[in-house]
Amino acid sequence: MRNLESRELLVATHNAGKLAEIRALLAPHGVSVIGADERNLDEPCETETTFLGNARIKAHAAAKATGLPALADDSGIEIDALDGAPGVYTANWAETEHGRDFTRAMTRAHDELVARGAPEPWTARFRCTLVLAWPDGHDEVFPGKVEGRVVWPTRGMHGHGYDPMFVPKGHDLTFAEMNADEKNRISHRADALNRFLKGCFG
Repeated sequence: MRNLESRELLVATHNAGKLAEIRALLAPHGVSVIGADERNLDEPCETETTFLGNARIKAHAAAKATGLPALADDSGIEIDALDGAPGVYTANWAETEHGRDFTRAMTRAHDELVARGAPEPWTARFRCTLVLAWPDGHDEVFPGKVEGRVVWPTRGMHGHGYDPMFVPKGHDLTFAEMNADEKNRISHRADALNRFLKGCFG
């Protein structure tokens, strides 16, 4: 495992919600975060069919463009009754000609569950794969996940993405009903970032 020497970290994402979560999770450990927008980085095409493959594309593109180690996240929700969909296509389900609409994406997930006659509980999980890439081509991988279920109708106004329909195992609130601190203690991204911190700063 290769250690990071700097406490300043380039995070290769243009997603404001993800960036805010990563920044909040790393701040207590003395790690400051620079987002892709601050470096005017382009978004590379995510052409892989796995979270790992797409995270590698983003991390290595940012490391090559800046000459700095770069951390990238690819994540999504897997719904068991939909054979793991939307999975790596979690964001794609939200794409419209006017930008991403996660209300539409969540509605699609619910409608497909109903169309299949899937009995509740609708078990699901959020997965996150972090890749830390260096300019020399080396990378380290840190997976994370949180088990739970999806519910309908959606609940809560916090968070982002599919948070309003996901209830983590052992809890009654959706991610969107929790405040940021509550969510960040148990989320898939927190799981992956804890592995990253132990691996690269341990």
